[in-house]
Amino acid sequence: MYNINRRKFLGYFGCGCCSLILPSCSTVPITDRKQLSIIPEARVNRQAAAAYESFRSKSKLITSGPKLKEIREIGKKMEFAVSAFFENQGKDDPTKNFGWDYVLVDNDKVVNAWCMPGGKIAVYTGLLKITKNTDALSVVMGHEIAHVAFRHGNKRMSQAMGIALGGVILNTAMRDKSKSDRALAGGAYGIGSTVGVALPFSRTQEREADHRGLFYSAMAGFDPRGAISFWKKMQSRSKRRMPQFLSTHPNPGNRIEFLQSNMNRALALYRQAKIARGEKPNP
Repeated sequence: MYNINRRKFLGYFGCGCCSLILPSCSTVPITDRKQLSIIPEARVNRQAAAAYESFRSKSKLITSGPKLKEIREIGKKMEFAVSAFFENQGKDDPTKNFGWDYVLVDNDKVVNAWCMPGGKIAVYTGLLKITKNTDALSVVMGHEIAHVAFRHGNKRMSQAMGIALGGVILNTAMRDKSKSDRALAGGAYGIGSTVGVALPFSRTQEREADHRGLFYSAMAGFDPRGAISFWKKMQSRSKRRMPQFLSTHPNPGNRIEFLQSNMNRALALYRQAKIARGEKPNP
């Protein structure tokens, strides 16, 4: 076990993290937050399409019935809502060339849904046992669609490449140092890149997806308050969890507070959408 020199540790930590800014950056749609973007979007979409077809062929899917119909109906409304959102913002719609598809996975043990680049969406039956209604399910689907609209998958892949490149740069810079210094530098870089870069980056993406997913759901005509009921259920499922700074996701309590802070805007969008359809919104 090497004795850790605090000054050296912080120095190596700083050098390693600085190396992460070398790859090119792009701007996240709407929020204008800068993110790493190395991999061409077309390449990401091709890889996602291949992975999706492989997943379909190997998974137990429910191919008919009311639950699948509900998912597809929510999805169709969401497709139009996302396009309308970007049109209202005067921005290019990143989903305009998507080949949307929806599958329902027969697995009650998995409480999850995901959306791949290109608009390939999977919902697990375990999630339906938690959402219970279309409003809550629409918010979860909106969240997953928001990840793709923000091109979060591309950014995560690019960030991973950036972190790997930073490690190579650090190793090169340390090649003339002692074995103990190289080990210390590698440890500092590993901790720093995970806790200081990767995990906060992931949590920020989750918050962006919560934010925009809430609005997408509301604009599709679903009551955004379903998000609060869903996360309260998720909060009650697990009483023990790691500190947020060590997690890829915000904890449910913080998510609820954040969603509540955006609820007035979401409810206004929801009521506008219902009235535009000639329907009466929930009180």
